[in-house]
Amino acid sequence: MPRRTATMLASTLMLIALLCAGVFIKVPYSEMSPGPTVNTLGEHGGEPVLQIAGHKTYPTTGHLNMTTVRVTSADYNMNLVEAVYGWLAHDNKVLPHDTLYPDGKTEEQSTQENAEEFSQSQESAKVAALKELDIPVTSWVIVSTVLKGSPAEGRLHAGDVIKAVDGTAVKAPDDVAKLVTKHKPGEKVDFTIVPAKDRAAAEKENKTATNTEDVTITTEKSDDTGKARAIVGISAGTDHTFPFTIDIKLADVGGPSAGLMFALGIVDKLTPGSLTGGKFVAGTGTIDDDGTVGPIGGIEMKTVGARDKGAQYFLTPKDNCADAAQDVPKGLTLVKVNTIDDAMNALEDIRTGKTADLPKCTSK
Repeated sequence: MPRRTATMLASTLMLIALLCAGVFIKVPYSEMSPGPTVNTLGEHGGEPVLQIAGHKTYPTTGHLNMTTVRVTSADYNMNLVEAVYGWLAHDNKVLPHDTLYPDGKTEEQSTQENAEEFSQSQESAKVAALKELDIPVTSWVIVSTVLKGSPAEGRLHAGDVIKAVDGTAVKAPDDVAKLVTKHKPGEKVDFTIVPAKDRAAAEKENKTATNTEDVTITTEKSDDTGKARAIVGISAGTDHTFPFTIDIKLADVGGPSAGLMFALGIVDKLTPGSLTGGKFVAGTGTIDDDGTVGPIGGIEMKTVGARDKGAQYFLTPKDNCADAAQDVPKGLTLVKVNTIDDAMNALEDIRTGKTADLPKCTSK
């Protein structure tokens, strides 16, 4: 056998052996890649993404697409070959497993957390959209969860409206913890609540529950290290009563990053004309009740996924702009937004052709 042929054969066999070995060598990494995009103005799974009843809606055109990222599951063990391929692939990103799943988070825990964040993002999107349109929304501070075995178990229940603590009116979830921790462990704290069952009964009759109850609970010491802190074993959150029904039918995604696009889709459905002017706009970003847009993860993958589907403009959270601008897909314009008002102004520029006025993302 000629030396050249033998060398090539040996090299080929060695490469095959290395590839085979790489398949069996597990590495502590996970991969992110572009996920599907969904038009919030359109349909998904055969039904409208946004379903509004009890209020006049208007036909829409164009796209307001929310974007997603695919990630390998928490239980998946990536092998060396997959990791190397991911590192070399332009549109994928390989990260240490602990970056995506800190503290040993399981797939079940991650799925549950993503579902909760997605649900909360829908609520905030509805609130932000209606506030943008000056449509009143009633907000309540409620008991979100009650820890098993805590002083509050059996005394307070998830969904109870917290009106006051020690006679001081509660206006935000953080107020509850601030008022409780003014006490020392072992002291009593007084809650004024509207029981969840009474509120639900009243809402069925389109009424506001007015009857309140006083509940006194003895605090206990938290398990935190450091200074002793009084707790009762609840977490507080915000719930809302909407003047009409808004349902978001998109159950196969998770996380909070679609909030902005849901809010814009709701505004578009509730107002005459088209926010986009028929253009293909995609985007991402969390949103809070006041319409502030927050950063998200995987921005580079989301811009790629959006452009692959035909997006011309991408609404980008201000704090993601620098990263997104490092590698912009050809033909896609990144538009910087920090609030829903910013997004509405950008859509007006896009709709009217004043694209030179758009606040674009830069790498600095």
